[in-house]
Amino acid sequence: MSHRSLTHAEAVTRAAVVRKLSYELDVDLTGGSETFTSITTLRFSAQEGASTFVEVRPQRLVSVTLNDAILDATVVDGRIELSGLSGDNTVVVAAEFAYSHSSEGMHRFVDPADGEVYVYAQPSITDAPRFMACFDQPDLKAPVTLLVTANPSWTIRANEECVQEKPGRWRFHPTKPIATYLITLVAGPLVEIRDEHDGISLGVLARKSYSEVLERDAPEIFEVTKACFDRFHELFGIRYQFGKYDQAFVPEFSWGAMEFPGCVVFRDEYLFRATVTDTERLERAAVIAHEMAHMWFGDLVTMRWWDDLWLNESFATYMGYRLVSEVTRWPQSWTRFGVNRKVWGYAADQRPSTHPVAPTKVSDTDDAINNFDGISYAKGCSALRQLVTWIGDDAFFGGLRKYFDKHAWGNATLADLLGALSESSGRDIDAWAHLWLRTPQVNTLRPEISFSEPGVFESVTVHQSAPESYPVLRPHRIGISWLTPSGEWASTEAEVSGEVTPVPQLAGVAGRGLLLNSGDYTFAKVRLDDQTRADLVDLLARQPDTLSRALMWNAAFDAVRDAEWPADEFVDLVGAALSGETDVTLLDSVFQLARTVAVPRLLPMTTYQRALDSLAATAASIVEVAPASSGRQLAGARNLVSSTSQAPMLRGWLAGIGVPQGLVVDSDLRWSILCRLAVLGEIGHEQIDAELQRDTSARGRQEATRARASLPDAAAKATAFDILMNEKGLSNRIVEYAGYGLWQPEHAELTSSYVERFFTELPISQGRSPDLMALIGHAGYPVFAVSQDTLDLAERTLAGDLHPQLRRSLMDETDDLRRALRAREGARSA
Repeated sequence: MSHRSLTHAEAVTRAAVVRKLSYELDVDLTGGSETFTSITTLRFSAQEGASTFVEVRPQRLVSVTLNDAILDATVVDGRIELSGLSGDNTVVVAAEFAYSHSSEGMHRFVDPADGEVYVYAQPSITDAPRFMACFDQPDLKAPVTLLVTANPSWTIRANEECVQEKPGRWRFHPTKPIATYLITLVAGPLVEIRDEHDGISLGVLARKSYSEVLERDAPEIFEVTKACFDRFHELFGIRYQFGKYDQAFVPEFSWGAMEFPGCVVFRDEYLFRATVTDTERLERAAVIAHEMAHMWFGDLVTMRWWDDLWLNESFATYMGYRLVSEVTRWPQSWTRFGVNRKVWGYAADQRPSTHPVAPTKVSDTDDAINNFDGISYAKGCSALRQLVTWIGDDAFFGGLRKYFDKHAWGNATLADLLGALSESSGRDIDAWAHLWLRTPQVNTLRPEISFSEPGVFESVTVHQSAPESYPVLRPHRIGISWLTPSGEWASTEAEVSGEVTPVPQLAGVAGRGLLLNSGDYTFAKVRLDDQTRADLVDLLARQPDTLSRALMWNAAFDAVRDAEWPADEFVDLVGAALSGETDVTLLDSVFQLARTVAVPRLLPMTTYQRALDSLAATAASIVEVAPASSGRQLAGARNLVSSTSQAPMLRGWLAGIGVPQGLVVDSDLRWSILCRLAVLGEIGHEQIDAELQRDTSARGRQEATRARASLPDAAAKATAFDILMNEKGLSNRIVEYAGYGLWQPEHAELTSSYVERFFTELPISQGRSPDLMALIGHAGYPVFAVSQDTLDLAERTLAGDLHPQLRRSLMDETDDLRRALRAREGARSA
């Protein structure tokens, strides 16, 4: 059912009407495979005679009563109008709702491995009305009493503890006051492992077919969870407030995870059914810590409106990576952030869709959804790192404790937080916030170096610039490092402000390989001087610090992305330096930048195969020198599979022939091999079907979809395009994987006719959900069709009428297309 986006003005008006709110939500999951029912009872106070509205988006409205009077109500734009309110009101809405297959509202999943059914609620920021009637805005927090009727053999988990009143009937204790976007339930024949730490009951849950995986991964998940709880309690000075702490890993979840208090939900790709590297384990730990941080940032203290989304996501990202570096087995977490998440933030902040970390206005919920991006997460996190560097840990956490104490169980704004931090630090945080949080776009820092003699700095100056459209220069406290003649790395600090900042302490210092922003404490693009650029292979080999190496790689990639360096240079750098990289996180991240961006998009297609062969050779050398059974070997093998054109080697690995000692060709690696063989035209549907019989899981179905779409076959491409553009009722994952398989650089001629069709047929997809349309905009975009014709088609489409989420995804991909065109023009081998 269509609905109207809630505006900020409407939310303010309704918040002035509704007081003393509580919910009782009675959900019946026994009705069938397409729909379920719920009865929502809303109790609230209001001024006599006032009016407001409640949001609900049912398949069928059964009944509505207001203070025991039956209303002749209809749903218009996802709303039911309520008029003639009393001082105390009871509204009861009974409705039948449709299950979702796109992880919005109430998602239903049938596990192909065993036929078992699973259901979970994902209200996102606008989808609670897809399973209940509510006042769907963050500042109307309320206790929620949940009742569930379901298959008696199922396990049901939600925000609070429950009692099973009788077989098939569960009643949950009332929650503390929470916003509607934090309500969830998870249901099905779940397997569960429980533990306890510091008085907190801990649980991890997954579907039955993942029982062995859960049993294997649960100890590490509990280890991270316990360590993070201890550190959060120490830093925040206020204990976790939501009773139990369940972590449920569910199928087809659209986000990485969601911070439902008492029952955090994760996509079950974070349960590792196959061998993984430290990169995946670190990322899982960071997500666990991120969601746990939300128990304070977002759940205990909630933003008043979506303009303060950063109060949730920036803080959770910062605390997540910080805690992983401090209390887990992955101290290199900031390295991963710097070469992965921060690259995402830099890209987002330079696009036409850029916005401040904390915008002064978010007009409606459609606008709010578009702010879940690299700015709210990565840039905001980096801004907080810069703030902590400026005011220090004691002032930072002292301010946070004041903030939690004052606003617990309520709502807060940027001004509330700044007031607490200003009080604790004695500094003017408002001025800092204006420059860092209220203005968009990113600064660039460039060193200017003169030498008194070879290898001796005469003077070093840092030049700061900003785009003409956003001419804001920010203050930066940065580290500066260099390689000394003795082979050691030295560093100093500098306060950068304005256009030009001298660094007098470096005058007369002997060294080379100057690196700005060592420690990565600010959010700014960094350029390398000419000598450092020329010596980069040697400098990477001599730098023992993984974060510093990440900064060097970032500087090189960003210069290529901005068309200041030719893309060939980055590919050559990968070939010369990456095979010696020992940190798996860095190796993985850099190779993916080369494999997914630099080679297929930034280089002319005339050099694609040569560059791809170079990447394959680099990956092969990594496999050759890596210790058997190591994460480095696995990372090299994955990258070799994705880039090689040697079909006999790939077929041999599938058959167990020529496999490097210690490498396990498990289900995930087998699918990667099959997808690459499909691209090369070396297999057909028969081999894909056979592999699907070996792996009957949901992941197997997704990978089979991608493999079929990857075939250089006209019928296969037609099917993939149809799934992407026209099929309804398929899961979000199937649609996503069809898009990933459809477009291949090797198949440019075969898919050329679909480029125009993608843009001209997109409006037909507007009956789909917002999240799914955004997914289609990204996964279905013809990213390898880098041409002016494609750009013209994209701009013509963007000039038309599009849903905000679809427009945002197309706008971002089109900006990347423009950059790719500029990079190709500057390639050395063009």
